[in-house]
Amino acid sequence: MTTTNTPLALYADLDVPTRLESLFGDPEQRDNPLGFEAFLAADDRGDLLSAGERVLDAYGLGSEFVPRRLGGRMERADQLARVLRPLFRRDGSLALGHGASNLVGSVNVWSEGSAQQQRWLADVLCRNGRIAAAYTDMSTGNDVTRTAFRAEVSRDRLVLNGRKEIINNLARAEAVTVLARTSDAPGSRSHSMVLVDMASAPRDRLRFLPRYRTSGVRSMYLGGLEFRDCPLPVTSVAGGVGEAMETILRAFQVTRAVLPAAGLGAVDQQLRTVTGFAVGRRLYHRSVADLPHARSVLTGAFLDLLIADSFATTVCRALHLLPRQSSVYAAAVKYLVPSLFRDTVDSLAVVLGARSFLREGPHGIFQKHARDLPVASLVHAGGTVCQATVIPQLPRLARNSWMSGAAAPREVFHLAGSLPELDFEQLGVTAGRTDPLMSALEEAGAQLSGEPVLGALCAQLLEELGNLKADCDALAPRDRTPLAGPVSFEIAERYALLLAAASCLGVWLWNPNNPSAFLREPAWLTGALSRLTGRLGCPPVPGADAGDPKVFAELIDRYENGNGFDLIGRRLA
Repeated sequence: MTTTNTPLALYADLDVPTRLESLFGDPEQRDNPLGFEAFLAADDRGDLLSAGERVLDAYGLGSEFVPRRLGGRMERADQLARVLRPLFRRDGSLALGHGASNLVGSVNVWSEGSAQQQRWLADVLCRNGRIAAAYTDMSTGNDVTRTAFRAEVSRDRLVLNGRKEIINNLARAEAVTVLARTSDAPGSRSHSMVLVDMASAPRDRLRFLPRYRTSGVRSMYLGGLEFRDCPLPVTSVAGGVGEAMETILRAFQVTRAVLPAAGLGAVDQQLRTVTGFAVGRRLYHRSVADLPHARSVLTGAFLDLLIADSFATTVCRALHLLPRQSSVYAAAVKYLVPSLFRDTVDSLAVVLGARSFLREGPHGIFQKHARDLPVASLVHAGGTVCQATVIPQLPRLARNSWMSGAAAPREVFHLAGSLPELDFEQLGVTAGRTDPLMSALEEAGAQLSGEPVLGALCAQLLEELGNLKADCDALAPRDRTPLAGPVSFEIAERYALLLAAASCLGVWLWNPNNPSAFLREPAWLTGALSRLTGRLGCPPVPGADAGDPKVFAELIDRYENGNGFDLIGRRLA
């Protein structure tokens, strides 16, 4: 198995923005044709910023979604997420239209498509073409097992019938992956994935439906398409007939991990906008940033970004190093991180006040991202669907692994560590019986048991893990299924919070080459764990907020120097 990237490349030239950051330039400069003002104007028109699309084509963004073995640049899930962050920082519509749509549409082909299909789609994307992901139906939403869209398969051809609606980029795509029912039989073997070459599909059998307008990501081209007895070669089926559900469960682990990690770029900008306001605005003969409440909100938002990055990056790396267990981790991170982001943005809006509603000026980007983020978080899998993926797996993990299993390898937490190539075939449909990330929480707790504050926080987390295990063991049979009651969804949330805590502990303990003195010190970890235990309903640990002044000082230092608020802290444009 090939190993990708040298261990310390991530930390090279941290004072230099990434290539995409540099190509887009400083978004706050008023004369920048790729700045916030241009994106806000395009959003008001409901059109993607054409200058932004040209930059992405010149960069060759489509190649980022193609595995390197097929001529693209996709090697690592964590690296792909960082590539996409500059797009989310500027415009959710562009990020979804040129990022998420291509990723969601292509992963099933990389997972189960034939060699010919993979080569064809790789060529489309490397030539800056687009692929749309037509998985859901309007009437059934994310419950894809109930799709009414049909594909009749015979020996030498298949025929498509039905409508797909609210699909991003559908009218602009050269390729479309379509989920279709191929059998009326109940169970998981009644659906197939079809890769449609839009250039060869007979146009008289297609009817494009009107565009849907949205309150957020207004520039995104959400459309629909009706297939009317549309004949296609039988070789258009990607994978075996009846195997789509298994393919989705495997391939969507990648999208569920990468997209929350990429969306951090938007929340980074939200925090940057409000920090700039708080530093510059004066009330009561002092800056807003000096007011205790505002300082607490800014500090907490910074910690939430570090929590989200720790969790999302760890899960992205787990796709490579723990592929048999990552199905439950990917679903958990796709649920929790957007929830953290929503709460963070809501709290920041309080500090920004009435300016959080302005659609123009220096704070206009805040309200745009505030509208865009809820839509972006629903891309291909909402939080409830992800919780429903987690719930059936928890009793088995609680019974067989918690309090007794082997911990994850420490390489999972090495931000700059090398990784084997992402292998879709290795991704497990379910997590099996082991939970290495949760076992890492136990290992970290044992290692820090002698620390007065961190030890107390870890003790709370381990007590909560014990309570969670007991609650999982006591679940009624129905509450162990996707049809479970509220108690199971609350358990799934607690599980995700504990995984986030394990990720933060792992990043701090077992990330030895981090050049940031701040991230090597315990202040951020103490603050992060305190916020997570608070969400779990644990009482405050005395002294857990002692490091908050250091966290706030780091936030201000990064703001003034133009560095990102994530775990890497690279210079932004």
